[in-house]
Amino acid sequence: MTLRLYDTATRAVREFVPVTPGQVGIYHCGLTVQGPPHLGHIRKEVTFDVLRRWFEFRGYCVTLVANITDIDDKVLAKETEQDEPWWSIAYANERALHAAYAALGCLAPTYEPRATGHIPEMVELMAQLIERGHAYPADDGSGDVYFDVRSWPDYGALSHQRLDDMEPATDAAARGKRDPRDFALWKGHKEGEPVTASWPTPWGRGRPGWHLECSAMVGKYLGDEFDIHGGGLDLRFPHHENELAQSTAAGRPFARYWMHNAMLNLDGEKMSKSVGSPLLVSEVVKRFRPIDVRYYLVAPHYRSVIEFTEAALQEAATAFQRIEGYVVRATEVTAGVDPATGEPDPDFTAAMDDDLAVPAALAALQGSVREGNKLLVDGDSPALAANLAGVRRMLGLLGLDPLDPGWQDSGPDRSAEVVDGLVTALLDQRHDARARRDFAAADAIRDRLREAGVEVEDTPQGPRWTVAG
Repeated sequence: MTLRLYDTATRAVREFVPVTPGQVGIYHCGLTVQGPPHLGHIRKEVTFDVLRRWFEFRGYCVTLVANITDIDDKVLAKETEQDEPWWSIAYANERALHAAYAALGCLAPTYEPRATGHIPEMVELMAQLIERGHAYPADDGSGDVYFDVRSWPDYGALSHQRLDDMEPATDAAARGKRDPRDFALWKGHKEGEPVTASWPTPWGRGRPGWHLECSAMVGKYLGDEFDIHGGGLDLRFPHHENELAQSTAAGRPFARYWMHNAMLNLDGEKMSKSVGSPLLVSEVVKRFRPIDVRYYLVAPHYRSVIEFTEAALQEAATAFQRIEGYVVRATEVTAGVDPATGEPDPDFTAAMDDDLAVPAALAALQGSVREGNKLLVDGDSPALAANLAGVRRMLGLLGLDPLDPGWQDSGPDRSAEVVDGLVTALLDQRHDARARRDFAAADAIRDRLREAGVEVEDTPQGPRWTVAG
């Protein structure tokens, strides 16, 4: 078995060699919880969910850590906007993220640390950097602590930039910095900020900088050297660049592979937290089945940009429903199969091993579906059962098996809409019967509705119905 991944740091597809044979440690940057997740956020979660499933299929024991950034400038800004404690806002949006995970069939991370729970580890890392000469407390009394980018010759290696070509860091005011590009490890407490959003350190009360948080958390749970660090491509600089610099400057080998998924764009630009509520995951799954949304996000290569349109999502839903249709029909004929007994098509396996090439893998899966449709016509039950098991196994590895119990009740709840439509149709028939003075038919309709638990009351504005009890 040779599994290959594109490494952002080397800009090449490389054979995957884990730190510890048979095990894989993956860390990907979770959500900054100043708002609920939209489709752009959840693409990353789905991408790494597929990666995890594939590693497990290939026999690896996977530890996947995805952090929660629950303290940040943006979270504190929401406290002012919403007149609600920052920690309450963060927790509500963390729960919204978990709901989005569940809605789109993502396995829960092995562990999901919160930044606020790891302040001691951050203070320890800062102390190491100061001792090694790579960080310094600001001399203006602010309590800020900065990473000295000029002290680390490899700064810029991940994003392939020269230091002199970089813009000043925008994460803090430049007043206490030796170089405008130095980034904040720690931000001193400021007047007007909630005291609950600050912690004591040898350099003064304050809160962590965004980049410091992830380095401290990944080190605690995956060790000084681990296999894969990932996230959206927008995190490569400055966030991941800064993580790499501060971790390696502290003497930690850090990640062997850097894996970044491309963006999901709206009107040619990356989706931001300010996108309208219709693109929140919680709203999209009211208009489309969650499994169709997952297929839409999974189908392109993870390094390909997705330009979002409702029409494209509908097209993806239609494509998946053709695959689903075969699974349902073949299951009816065979009385069901155990997908764990299925063997993926060799071309599917080769594609997934080659940098998670899902488009090529789906082409192989669709070839199996075409063969299965022929077997449905021919009536070859043993061959059909084997084909169906293979198709379901491949779908399961993408988190897309429509017969997985997790998907059975995951669609939009339209029961109230359906009941309203049926009752309204019967009341229209009753109205027509009364208009033609066929009162027996009108009364019969009313009696049938009552038997079904629906009470009808005639009012000057027309009939009004309620569910009895």
